[in-house]
Amino acid sequence: MATSQARAKAPKAPRESVFAERFALFAECLLTGVWIAVASLPLVTCPAAFAAGARHLRRRTAHEAGGWREFTTDFRAAVRGGWIAGVAGCAAVAAVWVDVQAVRAGIPGGPFVGAVGLFALLGLAVAGLRAAAVWAPGASWRTLLAEAGRRTVLDPAGSFLLVGGLAVVACSAWLMAPLAVPVLGAVAAAALAVEERYRHRLR
Repeated sequence: MATSQARAKAPKAPRESVFAERFALFAECLLTGVWIAVASLPLVTCPAAFAAGARHLRRRTAHEAGGWREFTTDFRAAVRGGWIAGVAGCAAVAAVWVDVQAVRAGIPGGPFVGAVGLFALLGLAVAGLRAAAVWAPGASWRTLLAEAGRRTVLDPAGSFLLVGGLAVVACSAWLMAPLAVPVLGAVAAAALAVEERYRHRLR
């Protein structure tokens, strides 16, 4: 009787360990979001911050050791070429802001130009996230962004998933600004998942 009860209880242990592992990964995503937010404060370092965050989460899912020190090392390596992508991103945001002002001013054709600008900005943001998700030390940002741009178009489902993640960040910031900080880590994790899904589709 005791033996049968022990056998019935045996399968429950793996479930608890899987739950604990997934919860730990979720907590790691939130912590990584804080790291990304801190590293993104100069704004032009956003691509490098997401690249370092994604690489940290990749190590975590591979059960490799790594923490703030490794994140900082990756960030320094990514920012060497990533700051140029950051400057381009800031310029794109400024251009869209001008388009929005044109819409508010009632300039003819303003709504169309504003919609095109916003759509282009979302596409650039998604491509940037996908490039950051596959970044590795020594990689060329120009090559990463060009390839990520193609994947953004060829994998619309994954791209829309990342747009949803960005929308969650925006909504979190609108409801309560501090909530958007940890959510950044979840967006980096989503970019990793999207890239992994696309890679498996090519097999």
